[in-house]
Amino acid sequence: MDSKKKKRISTKTTLHPRNKHKGRYDFAVLTKACPELTPFVQLNKFGDTSIDFFDPKAVKMLNKALLKQYYSIDYWDIPEHYLCPPIPGRADYIHHLATLLTETNQGKIPKGEKIICLDIGTGANCIYPIIGTQEYGWSFIASDIDEVSIENARNIVARNEHLKDRIEIRQQKNPNQIFKGIIQQKDQITIALCNPPFHKSAKEAQAGTLRKLNNLKGTKVTKAELNFGGQSNELWCKGGEKKFIKNMIKESKQFSKQCTWFTTLVSKEVNLPAIYDALKRVNASTVKTIPMGQGNKVSRIVAWSFV
Repeated sequence: MDSKKKKRISTKTTLHPRNKHKGRYDFAVLTKACPELTPFVQLNKFGDTSIDFFDPKAVKMLNKALLKQYYSIDYWDIPEHYLCPPIPGRADYIHHLATLLTETNQGKIPKGEKIICLDIGTGANCIYPIIGTQEYGWSFIASDIDEVSIENARNIVARNEHLKDRIEIRQQKNPNQIFKGIIQQKDQITIALCNPPFHKSAKEAQAGTLRKLNNLKGTKVTKAELNFGGQSNELWCKGGEKKFIKNMIKESKQFSKQCTWFTTLVSKEVNLPAIYDALKRVNASTVKTIPMGQGNKVSRIVAWSFV
């Protein structure tokens, strides 16, 4: 029984094979890399060294440590109440994109600055560009509509010397546009990625958070504090995930000659039929669905190309 328990908690088996976070967090290593994490480290109810994942400050400090230890990021911070993403899941998306690109690169993972990625909605955290540049040497264009997010992402890039020439932050001035106003005439993009807002409204976002906390804690929770934070534009938009992705697909047709692959996370399986229908309408020549997951959470990437 003990050996089974040890095996169960030691590996996140659903993560991509190249994901550095497949095993349990090594807090001895992480606190050495980031001493500020030390006060948040404690024994959990199973007797394992961990942090309180319901404490936003602890989660943020864990991210700082992970970014320092595994991605050589000396400075990283986000404003209060902004989205603090779980890094293993974000890394998984990047690794799956690398695998997708190998299919048209003679089975070799394409690396280096000539691989241009577009991150739609990079947020204040700038996580996808950080991981993509550090794991594969790719270059990134990172966009967002929120001025605070733009300013913070630019600050992160400016304060990490090895990110300066690899990540360009662009603000989307029109909240009704996704690629327009961001992709410029001279741009040739290898792959676009997006983690769209999941929910249709603030009320739905709050209800989703309460469900998650109730499931995790096993007790009735009536008030939610987002342990991973998040602003309104990061968590919800009118029409929710389905509407956002359908708009993304429709607009992608106009940039079919400037971007080889378009991709997005799809958290809700029920939205897939409408997404596939939208892809048929724009005559996407190739459509792929890539399953991914972390722990009990199941998600997928939908990728399409006009090439």
